Amino acid sequence: MTLVPMVRCVFGDGPFAEIGEPSLAVVDERSRMVAVGGDLGRIQWSGSGTADSGWTGHRVGVYEQDGLRCRHVVRSRYPVRSLAFHPVLPLLAIGTGRYDGGHSFEGELLLIHLDSGDIASALQCPRQVLTVEWRSETALRLVLAPWDDWENPRAHEQGHTVVVTRSDWGAVGRGTIGAEELAAPAVPVVQPDHSAEARRTLAALAASAGRQWSVRRRVWAVEGMEDGRVLAALDGVLAESWLPSGDLQWAVDDEEGGRQLVLASDGTSVWINAERRSRRKGRCWERSAPLVARIGVDTGQVLETLSPGVSTVLVAGGKRTILRPSDGRGKRPSQLLMFDLDGQVNGPEVGGFDLFNHPFAVRRASRPYVLVGTDPDEPHRDKWVAALGSDGTLRRLFPHSWVPAEHHFGGPAVEIGPSLVHAGAVHHGHGLQPGGAYIVRRSLNGSVQWQHRTDHPATALDTDGDTVFVAYNSGALTALDAADGSVRWHTELEVDGAPTTALSLAVAPQGHLLIGTVDGRILECLPRR
Repeated sequence: MTLVPMVRCVFGDGPFAEIGEPSLAVVDERSRMVAVGGDLGRIQWSGSGTADSGWTGHRVGVYEQDGLRCRHVVRSRYPVRSLAFHPVLPLLAIGTGRYDGGHSFEGELLLIHLDSGDIASALQCPRQVLTVEWRSETALRLVLAPWDDWENPRAHEQGHTVVVTRSDWGAVGRGTIGAEELAAPAVPVVQPDHSAEARRTLAALAASAGRQWSVRRRVWAVEGMEDGRVLAALDGVLAESWLPSGDLQWAVDDEEGGRQLVLASDGTSVWINAERRSRRKGRCWERSAPLVARIGVDTGQVLETLSPGVSTVLVAGGKRTILRPSDGRGKRPSQLLMFDLDGQVNGPEVGGFDLFNHPFAVRRASRPYVLVGTDPDEPHRDKWVAALGSDGTLRRLFPHSWVPAEHHFGGPAVEIGPSLVHAGAVHHGHGLQPGGAYIVRRSLNGSVQWQHRTDHPATALDTDGDTVFVAYNSGALTALDAADGSVRWHTELEVDGAPTTALSLAVAPQGHLLIGTVDGRILECLPRR
C-alpha cells in the first residue's frame, strides 16, 4: 500500500520562504531569534477563485538567528502590524489587524510560546493592534485602532495607547484581556511602513549565513517532463525550468507571472497564460495587454505569442490551442477562441465566465472540457459540463451539480478513462460550510461513482490512474483510491518540519508527485511503500 510521500528535493528553496513578502522583521539578540511578519498573497486569479474561500496568507515566522532554521510558522487572520519579544520569557507578542472596508477595525493580540509553539489570542473582542512594546517583564504597551470610523473621519489616523500588566505573561490565556483594560483617549498616531527595512534585515541575515534571500511566491502551475525536468509558472515568472540536479535551467520573468501551463502538442514547447491586473499609475488605473505565450522547453525562448484582446483561460485537450474569454463584462455571449496553423477562428458560444463558477481546468484531458450555463443572461446558473468535439461543436454532457438543490462552484479536475474527477464547493449564503467542499468521480453520462466531502476547498488535483492526489487550501494533502474514493492516506504538508500549502500539483512521468507551494517552492515527492 502507498504511504505518505517523502519530500526528496525542494526546488526554489531559500531562507525565510515561509512568510512570503515581508512586512516587518525583529531580531532578538538575547534569544538569538528572528521574528518576521509577511504575506503569501491570496490564492485566486482572474481565471479561478474557488480555492480562496477561508484562506489567509498572513504569516509570522520565527527563525534561529544562527543558521536561519525555521522554528515556528503561525497563520494570522489579519495582517501583521507589530512584533515584540518578551524581555525574559520565551514569548512573542504579535499585533495584527486591518480595516474591514465598512466601519470596523478588527485584529488580534497573539502570544506565541516559543518553547512549545502554543498560541493564545489574548483579547476578548477583535481589535486592530497597531503596536506592541514590552515596557518590562510585566507591562505590555499596546496601541489599538479605534473600534470603528462611524462618524469619525479621523479614525484612520488615531489610536488608543494603554499599558496592560500581568504578573506572568506566560500564563495569559485566550480572551483574558477585556475591553475595560483597553479604554483610553484617542490620540493621533503614525503608522510607519516597515517593509523596506524588513527586506534589508532579511537580506543582511541571509548574507551573514552565506546565503541569498529573495521573495518567491505562489507556484500556480507545475509539470514534469519525460527527462526529469520540472516546469513551473509562478508570481513574477512566466515560466521556469529546473534540471533533475536541482539547478535552474532557465526562467522568463514577467510583471505579474504565469498562471496556467499547458504542454503543447509538439512535445517541445509549453503554453503559458499570464495574469494581468489593473495597477494604479498616478490618478488612473492601467492594465497591460493579455499575454499567452509559447515557450521552448529546451531554451526558454518565447517562440510565439497570441493576442486574444481580452483576458482568457487556457483550455487543455486536443491539438489546437483553445482560449476561453474570462472577462465577463461584455454583453455579447463569449465564444471559444481556437488557434492553429491557419490562425485564429471563433469557436462555439460558451457564455459568460466568472472566477468562482466556471473554473474547470481538466488535467490529462483527451478533449477540451468547459462549464457552460443554460441561461445567457445568468450563465452561472444551471451549469453543465460540456466537451468540444473535433468538428468544433460543443456538446453538453451532464449537469455540473448532481444535487438539484445545491449550487456548485467550479474547480480543478482530471480525466480518468471514460470519467471525470472534479473538485469544487457548494455555495452557501454564509460562506463555505463544514462538508461544503467535495471531490467527485462521475462517468461521462453524469452518474456519480463516488464522492468525498471535505471542509476545505481543493487547490489542485491529479492522478496516476490508481490514486487521486488532492491538495487543499488548509495545507492538507490527501490520496484517494481512484476506484472507490476511499482515503489511502492524509497528511499536513511540511518542508523541514514547517507547514506549507500546495497550490498546484502534478504526477510526473516517473511516478513521483510534484507540488507547487504558496511560498514559491516546488517539492518533488517520492511515495513510500
